[in-house]
Amino acid sequence: MLIGVPKEIKNHEYRVGLTPAVVRELKAKGHSIIVETDCGKAIGLENNHYVAAGAEVVDSAAEIFARAEMVVKVKEPQHAECKMLKQGQILFTYLHLAPDPEQTRLLVDSGATCIAYETVTDANNGLPLLAPMSEVAGRMSIQEAAVCLEKSKQGSGVLLGGVPGVEPANVVVIGGGVVGLNAARMAVGLGANVTILDRSIPRLKQIDETFDGRIKTLFSTTEAIENQIKTADAVIGAVLIPGAAAPKLVTREMLSLMKKGSVLVDIAIDQGGCFETSRATTHADPTYIVDGVIHYCVANMPGAVARTSTFALNNATMPFVLTLASKGYKTALMDDANLRNGLNVHNGMVTMEAVAEALGYNYVDAVTALHQDELKATG
Repeated sequence: MLIGVPKEIKNHEYRVGLTPAVVRELKAKGHSIIVETDCGKAIGLENNHYVAAGAEVVDSAAEIFARAEMVVKVKEPQHAECKMLKQGQILFTYLHLAPDPEQTRLLVDSGATCIAYETVTDANNGLPLLAPMSEVAGRMSIQEAAVCLEKSKQGSGVLLGGVPGVEPANVVVIGGGVVGLNAARMAVGLGANVTILDRSIPRLKQIDETFDGRIKTLFSTTEAIENQIKTADAVIGAVLIPGAAAPKLVTREMLSLMKKGSVLVDIAIDQGGCFETSRATTHADPTYIVDGVIHYCVANMPGAVARTSTFALNNATMPFVLTLASKGYKTALMDDANLRNGLNVHNGMVTMEAVAEALGYNYVDAVTALHQDELKATG
């Protein structure tokens, strides 16, 4: 298979879909790889590294999309990229379609087979391709919150860990999944008072045992969230419903309960955000203020630590890229229900139920959509 890797064009996005090490693995399996010039230069992956691994370096994204049978990216395709996709082409990347009607429309119109990292599952019903970036984003959320609390950033002037004789900051984490756990770990490590809310009693019990009581755990209800944000210096939004838009757990009204200069970090912004006042921001302009509360809602947080993020992501995606390339998308998807869960759009059909429901499309389950290919081929 001919696999293409374009340079990411989202604001301050320096990650890359394939590292030279993964290119080498693909090449050893008989596949061909084309990469856009300087696609990894920003994180120290030079063109000559790709050439040494067996890739061909080409001058433009247009050539990548024109030639490649499968395009491997990191972030969702921007509109110009969507318009270069074509019938029968495979796109393997993060998509986050539920809150993005225009991207969804363009992908449906393209006829491409679009497989989303964030909805691929594993045998334990986990999200193996989302997990590494969730780990990064969770950890980053605390360092970003710490910076936002500085007075020069219009924060309240509170140090997360405090000092002897002075109270540390109160950090509230909404959601006890991979993101929330990593955020809590960093906040505790810095010495903050940490509370984590979730609706899974077994998960709360696991967190309590993991941290040996150093974190306060609460069952998540509207009342519990309201009570916690009153004294919070930083609130981390870390909820996820795979493939669906994030629920709005902190409303505009609730902001009036919060302290001026406190911080909301919305890690769920890729899925529309879990705070009602959230809107996507960029690394170039990461924050804004509503009712005296600082909002940090960068939609590609791990892009700020792009080298770490790229290698962590490639470690997770490599087996799936190899499978798709070696078997072809149809066999790979039919053979593996977990990979098939990643199929969001195929040949003009929306195959992710949560996306179809959120955006008003007819839902076609993945198996039916793939079989329709066979019916067209024989009919």
